[in-house]
Amino acid sequence: MLEVHQFPCLSDNYGFLLHDTDSGETVCIDTPDADEYLRQASRKGWQITQIWNTHWHPDHAGGNAAIKAITGCRVTAPAGDAAKIEGVDCEARHGDIVTIGDRQAVVLDVGGHTMGHIAYHLAGASMAFVGDSLFALGCGRMFEGTPDQFWGSLQRLKALPGETMIYCAHEYTAANARFALHADPDNEELTAYAQEITQRRDKGLPTVPTKLERELATNPFLRADDPQMQARWAATGDPVATFAALRSAKDGF
Repeated sequence: MLEVHQFPCLSDNYGFLLHDTDSGETVCIDTPDADEYLRQASRKGWQITQIWNTHWHPDHAGGNAAIKAITGCRVTAPAGDAAKIEGVDCEARHGDIVTIGDRQAVVLDVGGHTMGHIAYHLAGASMAFVGDSLFALGCGRMFEGTPDQFWGSLQRLKALPGETMIYCAHEYTAANARFALHADPDNEELTAYAQEITQRRDKGLPTVPTKLERELATNPFLRADDPQMQARWAATGDPVATFAALRSAKDGF
């Protein structure tokens, strides 16, 4: 079986260690804080054997060199971002397969936040590690890509099975909920979700992971193809224009 160990690190990142109990392999999903990853792996009694990076930003790949120096692990990183990432052994592209033990993960192109951003979808375990491409009730800032590219990336994530658990990399959900309610005020399911988020954060509980089927119903960025969202935000019937309007509005919210 696969086990995910999730822990907070830096100011608002989540770290993830993915462990295969059969093979004993352990993968770091991104490396925001090398010392914390090594501490957490030691506490679990797990040996880090791989790193899977989603994109080049330092709060996702900055710990590669330190972890690799101590563990000798193999680093897989997005081909489009690899030149900016330390210690890369394997450059991954859309449709590639990476493995942990006998388990397979399909690499998805989810560029937009960065040009080369990728996600890792483990269909057999109903989980996807999406970095900063998608958040609970949000998506990453469009630092490098275009609205058309980013919307295409979100469509690839939208196409995953609804039961997929989305492991995003930051605890941004409360802030995302405030914008989502502004963007889609008549969405009753969103209102209920936002109330649950407030309750969880008041108790110091994480809001990650999130189930894709709930995000499809409530995340405004995933709903840019919904006629009501288009009428409210773009009035064009164009999901790309709607997504662009939403992303611009969130940037200034």
